[in-house]
Formats: sequence, C-alpha cells, structure tokens
Amino acid sequence: MGSSRWAPIAGWAAATATSIVLASVAILPVLRATEPRDGALAQLPAAAASSFPAPLPSATTPAPRPTSKKPQRSPTSKPPITSKPATRSTTPPKTTTEDGWTVTTADDGVRTYVRSFQVEGGQAVIRMTSDAVVELVTATPADGYAVQKFQDSADNLAVYFNETNHSFIIHATWWDDKPFAEVSEIGQ
Repeated sequence: MGSSRWAPIAGWAAATATSIVLASVAILPVLRATEPRDGALAQLPAAAASSFPAPLPSATTPAPRPTSKKPQRSPTSKPPITSKPATRSTTPPKTTTEDGWTVTTADDGVRTYVRSFQVEGGQAVIRMTSDAVVELVTATPADGYAVQKFQDSADNLAVYFNETNHSFIIHATWWDDKPFAEVSEIGQ
C-alpha cells in the first residue's frame, strides 16, 4: 500500500526530468554559438546589440529644384495627345486567421503568415511565407531584458529575450507546409 501512493509522484518526477534533459539537449547548439550568425547583428557594437531593432541609417537626397522656364510651343503645334492610363483590376489580398496567424494570400498564390508574440521578456512579430521563409519583423524587449535573434536557415528562427539566468524563447519554423511556433521559458 505504501508504495502505490508514491508511484504517481515518481512518474511525474521521471517525466519532468526527461523533459528537462530533452530541452537541454535541444538548446545546446544555440547556447554553444559563440557569435551571432546574422551579419547585421555581428556588425553592431556590443552595447547596441541589446537594443533591437537597430535604427535604419538615414539617407538624404537633395530635392529637385523647380525650373522657371516653361516649354515653348509653336503657335501651329497641337497639344500632345494624352491617353488615359490603363487601369489594372486588382483584387485586395484575401485575409484570414489560422491558429492565431493572420494569413494573406496574394494574387500569385503565395500565402503570408504574420503573428505577434507577447512574453514577459518582450514582444516579437514574426512573418512566414508559404515559400518556407521565416523572418523577424520586430522585437521589442521589456525593461531589464535584451533581445537576440538566431537564424540558422531561412525556415528556422529563434528569438531570445534574455535577462541574467532567465530567458524566454520564441522558436518559429516552417514545418509540414504550415507555420509552427513554440514559446518556452528557461531559468528563473
């Protein structure tokens, strides 16, 4: 009798330990990465890497100066014939929602999936296409957190919101012809 009431607790402890070991093994390649593989992140100074997204460089181009000369016409010339521009009938993209993803289908059939993820460490917006391309649109860390992006292939992305000994991870990948995302927390 005494051992039967400990069986569920022992089973739970074994399942918990197994899931911790599996998660640790799965995250090891990411933790062993010594430098960011994203060229844009690697070029940022260390202090700026924690404030993602980086501001875009500003580009200024001089505005064209207006000319005061008017085109000369001969008295016998007729005004130019102008044709009405051809109007192309375009239908607005069809937008639906699937499993929390906002899905837009373009005229060419490519489907774009967009979803916002909110965790204690910050907020991220991720976009995927049916061409199996996953990209980070924005990532804004909460106070006390830093954000880090890791992408080892076009169809696999991880966004980390880190503080000392504590991380939230948003892992997004194109899987089985649809988007898949998982949010996890590591540490305390």
